[in-house]
Amino acid sequence: MYSTVKMLHSYWAYLVLIILIIATFNALFKSITKKDYDARDFRISLFTLIVSHIQLLIGIVFWFVSDYFNEMSMGEIMKNSALRRNVVEHPFTMIIAVALITIGYSKHKKKLISSKKLKTIAVFYTIALILVLSMIPWKTWF
Repeated sequence: MYSTVKMLHSYWAYLVLIILIIATFNALFKSITKKDYDARDFRISLFTLIVSHIQLLIGIVFWFVSDYFNEMSMGEIMKNSALRRNVVEHPFTMIIAVALITIGYSKHKKKLISSKKLKTIAVFYTIALILVLSMIPWKTWF
């Protein structure tokens, strides 16, 4: 089960990153060029919300099925910077990123003006994208 969840979490991350980049740049571009918010923008931001939440659920399952806690204590994990990054920093930063995506999506739905909708998505999704990019384990990706 561990290897299946790990593989699923790794490959789904590519989809999350691609759609988050698309949603962020779409919102930034339309905000800067003062274009109107349309149904396509809604679908892109909604799809970003959905795939990021699925990734979060896969990540939570992965965290619980991992054998880090069977082999060592939390004190030992915190002393090792690589393990601390994988077991503590990565999960909690990604939870914050998904929370920002959720907040941005929820807030943008309440706005009535296109420019404010796009700006809300742009701000929250950009911060989430920065957090995601900062915590991706790049050495294992390439």
